[in-house]
Amino acid sequence: MSRPSAPRPLRRLYLDTSAYLCILLGEDGADDLTSETADAELMSSVLLVLESRRNLIRLARDGALSRERYARCMAQLESDMDLFAFRELTLDLCMSNLLPPVSTPRSLDLAHLGTALWFHNLEPLDRFITMDSSQSAAAKELGLPV
Repeated sequence: MSRPSAPRPLRRLYLDTSAYLCILLGEDGADDLTSETADAELMSSVLLVLESRRNLIRLARDGALSRERYARCMAQLESDMDLFAFRELTLDLCMSNLLPPVSTPRSLDLAHLGTALWFHNLEPLDRFITMDSSQSAAAKELGLPV
């Protein structure tokens, strides 16, 4: 007689904005990321919302997104917010001495890294997902799983 197996714990994944936009816009790698993030516990900074909206507006203004696609993407972004556990950008996060030993990330990238470390310290992340190679390198330097 076999015992029922315990439910598999959800994978804990941190998505930065580049990874989220890759999925949202169907860029190269989106299918793999969509599969990886399905049925996972997703975490990010509230910056994901701000940066995603800004990028969608820029792409629409530049003519890279039609009005219809822009509207669909904005609606999807709003809907997707329910899938994430978000961390606010707080003063304590900004005052952190966090800086990778080798890389010098941009300010918003540093905020994503600090947020990911905050989530990781609460309960280990399975992966920090980014499409940015310099962000990935900085995450590795800080001990995040990439």
